[in-house]
This record gives sequence, structure tokens and C-alpha cells, in this order.
Amino acid sequence: MIEIENLHKQFGHHRVLRGINLTIAQGQFLTLFGPNGAGKTTLLKIIATLSRPTRGCVRLNGYELRSDWTEARRAIGMVSHQSLLYPDLTLYENLRFFAQLYALPDPDNRIRHLLDEVGLAHRAHDAVRTFSRGMIQRATIARALLHDPLILLLDEPFTGLDEGAAERFGALLAETARRGRTIIMTTHNLEQGLALGDHIAILAGGKIVHNAPREAHTMDEWRTLYRRYVGGAHA
Repeated sequence: MIEIENLHKQFGHHRVLRGINLTIAQGQFLTLFGPNGAGKTTLLKIIATLSRPTRGCVRLNGYELRSDWTEARRAIGMVSHQSLLYPDLTLYENLRFFAQLYALPDPDNRIRHLLDEVGLAHRAHDAVRTFSRGMIQRATIARALLHDPLILLLDEPFTGLDEGAAERFGALLAETARRGRTIIMTTHNLEQGLALGDHIAILAGGKIVHNAPREAHTMDEWRTLYRRYVGGAHA
């Protein structure tokens, strides 16, 4: 479970987040929509313990981030705009390194499974610097899922994926959600976000302006809300 109470973030005089209150239940898949600059990435970074809030409280599975951030981090997997992979290491070496950080008991089997899932088994022993943008994104997804995190934070995770890779990743996310993992995903793709998320929130101007179960609105109603707050329905 993720509990966010009166969360504010300010950079100098610029207020990015303005009193966010949000609860994401265990096993819930929250799709977070919002225009560029709304604060989506900042919010995910705070939840991931990569940035500190100006004020407010975030709890992950009961751990308060200000005091228990090391415990909270063990529960988190994140796909962001940075891969966190070492370009001169092979993909396998990268994943083996992260597996050691998480003290995984059987890393090789887990690595093989994930590389099959993301379609990169044939490139396991190639240096990451030789990968295309889409391949790096798939490798990043494997890295984020490596320790089977209870909480998955995804910032525009479909960026750079071709149609086949996107379908494969969508199926992997759906299976991850079925296993009771808590997921927050940001996206500009309305149909994709609605297909995957069971709960939808819209962040605009640093505030949650709409928050509802997916079934609360028809597709046309979601399109109207999206246009109102985000500026255009991306299908």
C-alpha cells in the first residue's frame, strides 16, 4: 500500500506538487495521467526515495519514507527516464550486479526468465552500449522487475518500444498486477493507460484533479476528462 498525505515539493520559488493526497491499495494498478510539467515524474521520484518532499508524508507498506527509506527501497522497482545500467557491462553482468545488491538466492534462473520475458535472451552477453533505445528500455524493465518488487513505479515505460515489445510488456504488466503487486504508471497514451490501470488519477498543476476507478466512467467520459486536464486524447 502507498499512502501519500499533504505532499508538497518546491524548487526555489517554483511549487511543483501542491498538497497531494492519494492512497493506492495493495494490488492496485494506478494509471497517472497529466500534462508535461504537471509533477508526475517528481511524484514518482519522491515515492522511490530519490527526492525528498518539501513537506508531507509518504508511507510504503507502513514504512515512512523519511525515517525508513532503506526498508522501503527494498520493495520498489522503478522504470524511469534513466536506465541505471552500466553501458560497458553486458546485459547479463548488469543484471547479475543488481541481483547481488538484492541478495537474490537464485539469480541466474531469474535473469534467464526475465530476459525471455522482454525478448533479450539472445543479447544477454552483449555490452549495453551496443543496444538500441528500445532494447535499453527492455533491459531497464528487466532490471526493475529483477527482485520481484512489491511496488512498481513506471514513468512512461512504453517509450522507445516497438509494437511487438509493447504488447509483450503490456502482458507482463498485467500478469504482475494479477500477482498482487502495486503499480503506478505514468503515460500520455489514454487507451493504453485505461487498458492496464484499474484506477485512474489525473495530476495537473501539481494537484490531483481527478481520481476514480476505471469503471466509474465510460471511454468517452475519460476522453473528455483527459482533454480537459491534459489537452488532447492520445490513442
